[in-house]
Amino acid sequence: MAAVTAPTAATAVLEADEAVPSDAAAPPARHGRELRLREHLLGRPPTDRLLGWLGPLAAAVIGGILRFWNLGNPHQLVFDETYYVKEGWSMILFGVEMRNNASLDAAKQIDQNFTAGNVRTVYDPTVGDLVVHPPVGKWLIGWGEQLFGIDNSFGWRFAVCVLGTLSILMLGRVARRLFHSSFLGTVAAILLAFEGHHFVHSRTGLLDLIVMFWGLAGFAFLLIDRDASRRVLATRVSALSQDRLGRFGPSMGWRPSRWAAGLCLGLATGTKWSGVYFVIAFGLMTVLWDMGARRAAGIPGWRTAWLVKDAPVAFVSIVGTTVVTYCLTWWGWFVSSDGYNRHWADTHGSTRWGWIPGPVRSLWNYHAQILEFHTHLTSFHPYKTSPWSWLIQGRPTSFFYEGPKKGADGCTVAVCSKAITSIGTVSIWWGGTLAIVVLLFMWALRRDWRAGAILAGFVGGYLPWFALGDRTIYSFYAVTFVPWVVLACVYVLGLLIGGPRASRGRHRVGMGITGGFVVLSVVLFAYFYPLYTAQVIPEDFWRARMWFPSWV
Repeated sequence: MAAVTAPTAATAVLEADEAVPSDAAAPPARHGRELRLREHLLGRPPTDRLLGWLGPLAAAVIGGILRFWNLGNPHQLVFDETYYVKEGWSMILFGVEMRNNASLDAAKQIDQNFTAGNVRTVYDPTVGDLVVHPPVGKWLIGWGEQLFGIDNSFGWRFAVCVLGTLSILMLGRVARRLFHSSFLGTVAAILLAFEGHHFVHSRTGLLDLIVMFWGLAGFAFLLIDRDASRRVLATRVSALSQDRLGRFGPSMGWRPSRWAAGLCLGLATGTKWSGVYFVIAFGLMTVLWDMGARRAAGIPGWRTAWLVKDAPVAFVSIVGTTVVTYCLTWWGWFVSSDGYNRHWADTHGSTRWGWIPGPVRSLWNYHAQILEFHTHLTSFHPYKTSPWSWLIQGRPTSFFYEGPKKGADGCTVAVCSKAITSIGTVSIWWGGTLAIVVLLFMWALRRDWRAGAILAGFVGGYLPWFALGDRTIYSFYAVTFVPWVVLACVYVLGLLIGGPRASRGRHRVGMGITGGFVVLSVVLFAYFYPLYTAQVIPEDFWRARMWFPSWV
């Protein structure tokens, strides 16, 4: 969460002008007061706008080329693509997820029909399927299939790959705004472009990267809102004398970026329910930012102003928009006649709840069944992991593996390996693990709001999984908070480089360490690249990349 900062400097600004009534203050004096208060609330943003765009954009182009290159390989349903790719196409055909055809009793047979393009033999068009994740991600996957054809594995993965590429640019811009440095923004974009976990998910038709994208977009809009609202606060406070400031101070404007954040977080929740944790973490974060802004602006009642002025508005704009957006994502189910549980209320009437429309009660019961599924999902799986191991890459998930023999699939030795394994770039993940300690120190003891903002990403994307340790969960879920792992690394690198007043020696050492860290991450990415892209390599090469027994 974001920290609140001391009000001393802003109070001094206000006291310096207090002798002059606001009505009599000359415009130049008022303008100067506003500029000083704005600088105190916002700091000095970077002025090199061209680099601020070109650096992250170049990283996104390079990362996008790597992700789109040979995206259709393998032309097989990889890991949980067997669910989401078929459900995505069902959304296009029927508007809802329909059940797999019972006459195709073997999952492999269904997959073979699907990859061959015989998709209408896959579904029973009269029976809706009980699916355990909301529709947004499957709509996106389905639109890619509609663009490129259902027998084209490039199309299955296209939409997710687009979002993965865009998130590189987005993170670079987020880091620039967060650290007030175009250089660090570029570093963040490069690191995400060469982060293996993010790379594998960008090339696979799963939902988790979609959750990450919308969560990061919500975070970005709240950063924009932080800057915009503080500019408004500086303008309004500087226009008032101390006696006219009031106990709670002026409002901080209409704040459209908060509504945009609520929309994005609603889409994250509409992809997977885990997106709701971002709503909670980021909602608390933005209210704490408001509290810090009012304190820094010298507003007397800053301790309670958040409860009276800021929290109710934040709740409506963020939580309210999230709820409305989430409900609208089920529009296809509402207008369907064959969606699962669509007419449950017709045969399960209740006089107590009869005032609620039947479709709403049916959807509520549907959600109760989904919750029941998730609560009792404890079946064994060889890649089930504890969240404690995620940061250190203790048990990466194997998405795909084949062992072709000599002469098959281009294999030139006795036995080869063809694998897709979601191994994160270890320099980034191990570095991010150590950086969490620094973040906690800087937030708790130094009141650095940037450290708190990054920690909020961990709170929303990572911390809740510890309460679900008994469930069957996997390390690939960690992709939802990988942007904040990168930001944690960049934060520490920024500390090593130092600010504008840092000594030349410290600056050189910090830049050298930063350059070395980026090069190391790119080299490690290249080393594991065959395991990210199903390259056919000798089995000995594959084993050399299995650094720990738990990776096999």
